[in-house]
Amino acid sequence: MNDFRKQAPDAYEIVAALGQAAAKAGIDRQLLELIKLRASQINGCAYCVQYHILQAESLGIAADKLNLAVVWREAPLFSARERAALAWTEALTLLTQGVSDEVYAQAAAEFSERELAYLSSAIASINVWNRLGVAYRWTPPARKKLATAAAS
Repeated sequence: MNDFRKQAPDAYEIVAALGQAAAKAGIDRQLLELIKLRASQINGCAYCVQYHILQAESLGIAADKLNLAVVWREAPLFSARERAALAWTEALTLLTQGVSDEVYAQAAAEFSERELAYLSSAIASINVWNRLGVAYRWTPPARKKLATAAAS
């Protein structure tokens, strides 16, 4: 695995700072983990998917919500604000499809202009991390302790 942090410490710090800006600005950390998870799923970054699942779990996000993030449109457990953020994430991650007026209106209805700017910066940051993780084939982080499996 390429150690991007060691090889390009200034670039690493810039991307890390961009990724932290939204939380520092007061955007809910659970919401940020959901959008980072969704972008990582779209981009196929195994490292980032696992990393953000672990982060989300540590923040108390329910396993059902994490498991259903990939099909959030069909799952009734996401709030209007989460749905707007997830739609915005998909639009900014899949830019070749553009950002529809409907998706923008939905996001603007749930987030202030300032919040939307910081949410967009978080989406931009995770997309950068995804590209690095995929390009350098970063190994997904291991779970610190085994989750107990439910009896079937």
